[in-house]
Amino acid sequence: MAVRNGDDVPHTLRVIVLQPVLEVSDPAGFTLWPVAGIEPYGFLPLSGALAPAEVGTAVMSIAAHNDAVPAADDHPPRPADPLGSFLHGLLTTDDLLASGGLRVTDTATGVTLLPGCCNGLEERRDWLDVVDGDGWASFGHDPSPLAERHGDAVRLTVDADRDDGPVIELAVGELRRLLTGAERDLTEFLALAVAWAARQLPGHAAPVTSALARALILHDPGPPCA
Repeated sequence: MAVRNGDDVPHTLRVIVLQPVLEVSDPAGFTLWPVAGIEPYGFLPLSGALAPAEVGTAVMSIAAHNDAVPAADDHPPRPADPLGSFLHGLLTTDDLLASGGLRVTDTATGVTLLPGCCNGLEERRDWLDVVDGDGWASFGHDPSPLAERHGDAVRLTVDADRDDGPVIELAVGELRRLLTGAERDLTEFLALAVAWAARQLPGHAAPVTSALARALILHDPGPPCA
């Protein structure tokens, strides 16, 4: 958005955008339900605005993130059918993962902070430590994003392993507002996923949406209204 200053010279209004993003798993050969043609290992923003195929991509990715099930005598065996086998980890693992995190973009400078490797959306509450706790949190590695509170401001370093890494600075109150918006985006995504699962996975809809809620650390919304 362009505005004009007193000398009638246009400049760009600074806007900080914060989005919950999910790392997309490779869909090559996946045929259990429709998925979108999104570049694998990139990030898909989650919100209530996703198309059905994008919801399918998100569910596929979260299930793939949890596909490795440890062998244990008390763990149920993996089903033989392809759908049951693919969903097995998602439906039987206690501590679920949703690889990704929060993406922050300064639209004026183009600087973007991305979650690093081994970070997940289930860990996003670490951001609350920045605004209300110790005032410090990191979010994975390669890159190594870092958030630090300095008084009434928060400094976001895109890669703390670089001495000259780009940064984003914003007010604590603004970050708190953006974090609230991210929770709303995730809640709206989960509502989409409930309706999507009822259509695409009618035999597994309830356990799948319950597992998605646990993976995203959200309240289980229950079955969709008839």
